[in-house]
Amino acid sequence: MTGTRSYEFARYFVGKGHRVTMITSGLFNDEFPVPKGRKYVELEAEGISVVPIAAAYNDPQIGTRMSSWRRMLNFYRFAKLSARVGRKLVKPDVVYATHTPLTIGLPGIALGRYFNVPFVFEVRDLWPDALINVGGLKNPLVIWWLRRMAKKIYAEAKHIVALSPGMKEGIVRTGIPAERVTVIPNASDLDLFRPDIDGSSWRDRLGLGKRFAAIYFGAMGFANGLEYVIEAARILAERGNDHIVLVLHGDGGKRQELEKMVRYYELTNVIFNNLVPDKSEVARLVAGCQVCMTIYRAAKENTWSPNKMFDSLAAGKPVLVNVTGWLGDLVEHNHCGRRLDPRRPDMLADALKELAADAELCREMGSNARALAERDFARSKLADGLEKVLAKAVQEFQANK
Repeated sequence: MTGTRSYEFARYFVGKGHRVTMITSGLFNDEFPVPKGRKYVELEAEGISVVPIAAAYNDPQIGTRMSSWRRMLNFYRFAKLSARVGRKLVKPDVVYATHTPLTIGLPGIALGRYFNVPFVFEVRDLWPDALINVGGLKNPLVIWWLRRMAKKIYAEAKHIVALSPGMKEGIVRTGIPAERVTVIPNASDLDLFRPDIDGSSWRDRLGLGKRFAAIYFGAMGFANGLEYVIEAARILAERGNDHIVLVLHGDGGKRQELEKMVRYYELTNVIFNNLVPDKSEVARLVAGCQVCMTIYRAAKENTWSPNKMFDSLAAGKPVLVNVTGWLGDLVEHNHCGRRLDPRRPDMLADALKELAADAELCREMGSNARALAERDFARSKLADGLEKVLAKAVQEFQANK
């Protein structure tokens, strides 16, 4: 339901001459709100037809504060209403549904059948596996139900886009042929996040002074496991490394608990910063720090493809990532950060101490990070790949009619 990736790809498609309609949530949405008493509205933004509907939510910060059952209810309301509203819109050549949540595939199937066009499904996270792996889902009945739904959606899709190699492997394990799945990871925002941005205003605002700053920016929910960062801060404080500070920017269901941990440990080396509506301000905030952190709760298997990781690369910052799998391999093989054990916060403390003491290493890793972003994760390159996937799905569908 979050729209950064979809919106940027849609802009690219419009620039290539395609007609794009996006159905999104209009609740808790300051940019595309639905007026009271209306089920949906039709708007236009940068050539994209945007259809916000009065269901669910569009902000993961809001979602992380909800109970799992309340979130699921919201997801179903969105699926039901979007299928109903979609039938009133101009017939498309292809229906493209992007999840999470998994239920977003249900209106994708319905509208593909209604318009007799191919349905292509984008998997941003493996459900229910990702929820099980972090300990967020244990109910066997719900697990069975979600696995059944996933298999149904995968089987109905003419093609599937996965955001990481691990996600593709998980989809193929359900019986989908590998040739029906294409990996298109998240993109780096090379224009917004850059190494040449001046972040001094944010350093002043946060009172960083001359301290070495590492930043996490994103949601603060259960799956993010930011207790790991607080424990690393505690270890740094115990060692007397007062010249290192950790900045946590964002919000979510676990933020109050994290703040309580900081107060309990009496830490002065952790700074919480509230969300800002302007993403360019986030880019300046990142520019004001020396290192970026990509943190998740310890899991049996990690397949994530988080936006913040790729924006960190674009910013030209060393990345400290505590997940196994392809993200850890990425930073290690390209010498643009450190892979950490998700169960050992002392490794984060050690890595921060190492980088704080070696400005040249920071510079080298940051340069490698930007080069990696430009080479492999430019949005235009990835959008071009998605355009080809959608065009091929349309061609094959029409040929088989």
